[in-house]
Amino acid sequence: MAKPAAIMDLYGRPMAALTKDQRLTLQGGDLGYHVAANASGKTVTMSSALTVSAVWACISRSAQAMAALPIDIYRKTAAGREKLSGPLDDLIGLSPNSDQTPVEFWEGMLSWLLATGNAYAEIDWINGRAAALLPVPSTQVRPIRNTVTNELMYELRDPGSARPRVIPQREMLHLRGWGFGGDEGMSPIRWGTQSLGAAMAADEASGKMFGSGMQASGVLKSNQRLDDAQRGQLQKIMESYSGSTRAGKLMILEAGLEFEQLTLNPDDAQMLETRRFSIEEVCRWFGVPPMVIGHSAEGQTMWGTGVEQIFLSWMQLGINPVLKKIEQRIRKALIPLREQRDTYAEFNREAMLQMDSKAKAEFLRAMTTNGIMSRDEARDKLNLQRRGGAADDLMVQTAMSPIDMLNERI
Repeated sequence: MAKPAAIMDLYGRPMAALTKDQRLTLQGGDLGYHVAANASGKTVTMSSALTVSAVWACISRSAQAMAALPIDIYRKTAAGREKLSGPLDDLIGLSPNSDQTPVEFWEGMLSWLLATGNAYAEIDWINGRAAALLPVPSTQVRPIRNTVTNELMYELRDPGSARPRVIPQREMLHLRGWGFGGDEGMSPIRWGTQSLGAAMAADEASGKMFGSGMQASGVLKSNQRLDDAQRGQLQKIMESYSGSTRAGKLMILEAGLEFEQLTLNPDDAQMLETRRFSIEEVCRWFGVPPMVIGHSAEGQTMWGTGVEQIFLSWMQLGINPVLKKIEQRIRKALIPLREQRDTYAEFNREAMLQMDSKAKAEFLRAMTTNGIMSRDEARDKLNLQRRGGAADDLMVQTAMSPIDMLNERI
């Protein structure tokens, strides 16, 4: 057997000569390790970053929203396009592998993509067609180049295996996140380590403040000295006024006692404001509007037309580019080269309207009254049975027609 060509990194250095830190840098952020220093002193890994609620929400909301969209295979025709049914359509939209549903598969792939900038799945080819997509954790894969052929390959470190496997590009579905055009996408957790470290430090500080700090709701003041027995009696009396079920109960004070309510001091209030700012910082790194994860700026409402426009902007600038990346990667990696010109995959973005009955009604009305879609096609969108006959004809809304023509069909 011929000796395999030496494996080099993207800069022409032998992989065996690289230090551990250099290997981690090439991996785009192996999130099982400390990947970058930050001023907070916190070790930012994927596991630690997910303890920040904003990180969890940004990744889960985006991944779930995109994974829930139907995806199908289409072919361009002289009349427009036709939906194809076959092994590839079943693979990406019905059963990616023996264990996962399509939503589970794409949700996992998108979660890795959003967190690490890369998502990987091994392609199981049988008789020249892709038969299964087997997801692989991004932290176990590293793109490498053959110095002789410049062919892109992937080094996979299987758990429990002493040596990594080298997988050719044809056998790996690789989704890249935003980047500068290299072989890897860029990880927001790795490059956002300063913001994430600050958020983790603020969470830890607030937890310690409320967990072990003195946070009494008020104090009792007296101009007399109390002995131990009187303090115990007074404590029992005050317990009868604590708890939500005793709210509004009239308190009787005697012997010169006065109750003074305590408020949060300015330093603690400033720390809580820092936590609010950290949420917005995390959202910037993941490209998710704070509204999507249930956070609003000071004085901003969570409802109204302004919020609706924010959601539309997120769909156009945040969700749509990611979906387009996946569609083009499926076309390049899973569809034979001779068919790529006419055959393609596409997510059904209209499914985002399913939960907005008003928007969906407006969309269908515009499509049918302008002759773009028949009423039967509109009923298909609502999963209703077709009526046939005139309901399958394209019609347009008219105005000022002669009354004699109202009962005539053109």
